[in-house]
Amino acid sequence: MISDNLNNIKVAFSHDWLTGMRGGERVLETLCSVFPDAPVYTLFYNKKAISPIINRHTIKTSFLQYLPGIFSYYRNLLPLFPFAIRTFQLPPADVIISLSHCVAKAFPSNNKPHLCYCFTPMRYAWLFYDEYFGGNPLKSILAKPLISMIRKWDFTTAQQVTKFVAISKTVASRISKFYGIKADVVYPPVDTDFYTPSHNYSSGNFDLIVSALVPYKRIDLAVKAYAEYGYPLKIIGSGTEYKKLIKMASSNIEILGWRSDEEIRELYRNCRLLVFPGEEDFGIVPLEAQSCGKPVVAYAKGGLLETVIEGETGIFFKEQTPSSLIEAVKICSTKKFVPAIIRSHAEKFSKTRFIKEFCDSLIRCMKLK
Repeated sequence: MISDNLNNIKVAFSHDWLTGMRGGERVLETLCSVFPDAPVYTLFYNKKAISPIINRHTIKTSFLQYLPGIFSYYRNLLPLFPFAIRTFQLPPADVIISLSHCVAKAFPSNNKPHLCYCFTPMRYAWLFYDEYFGGNPLKSILAKPLISMIRKWDFTTAQQVTKFVAISKTVASRISKFYGIKADVVYPPVDTDFYTPSHNYSSGNFDLIVSALVPYKRIDLAVKAYAEYGYPLKIIGSGTEYKKLIKMASSNIEILGWRSDEEIRELYRNCRLLVFPGEEDFGIVPLEAQSCGKPVVAYAKGGLLETVIEGETGIFFKEQTPSSLIEAVKICSTKKFVPAIIRSHAEKFSKTRFIKEFCDSLIRCMKLK
């Protein structure tokens, strides 16, 4: 699976934090299987929420790990993250691989080759400012000077990375815009061996959302739309918006919290369609649903324009309004999709493809030093 050029190198991973198995952690899990001896450096870590494959690695955390109850309030500690990531000692490694959407790319590399697999430039600093800070006027006013400082720090540390690899063309354009750096593009892996269609294909009698319940995902938009639409909707996920969404939900909407991979796979297999209402950097979940042969209704912006084919594997809606979303759902629900074609599209994003392309970029990175 790994190039002969990489067989004997020592790798160290830097990952922002490990508090659950979402898209970024699935990428880390895949890379952990490629480099089984690599230590993982992360700001803080919840062992119970992380897969056995990652847990088999040596995990090294920052001082933030020892703050009582950190997993319930860590997002409020953003100002400490830049300092915390720089407290790590450089490991005995030939190359650093950071997987970053926040500060992991600033891991001290001391002139060692450093490849950053970038999920996005820091959202809090460059993107979705209103979603994170706009809801509270006082918080927004206080955050502005802090965000200005973080942007300067973020730009400076980006210049210390040897090579950026983006998860999508959308993210590559952000890296160019915010950092002035050209990035390779390697799409993340989808476990197409695990996410497979049911032997007894079901057209489904409910629609599905699988998502972190945080503001920029716009699950509130779907809840409003389906309250009007009236069709059954199941929402799988957890996060800061959970209580708010529970209060908003009408009787046709079930918010079920997080579920195991096996349960989510069964929901993919048995739903009518997947709804994805937010702007995403890439979006693993829509490809997992497509890998199970199910179409996707998605907002026509961001990474999903690269992973959903209009009219063939899903339908886009162009405005983040309940009426626009409902119209797309109605079109999708009446269109005769071919599950085998949807599945075939998802297979282009397999783990095997990811490992080859990623290792090719890693070799190029090491040649730059």
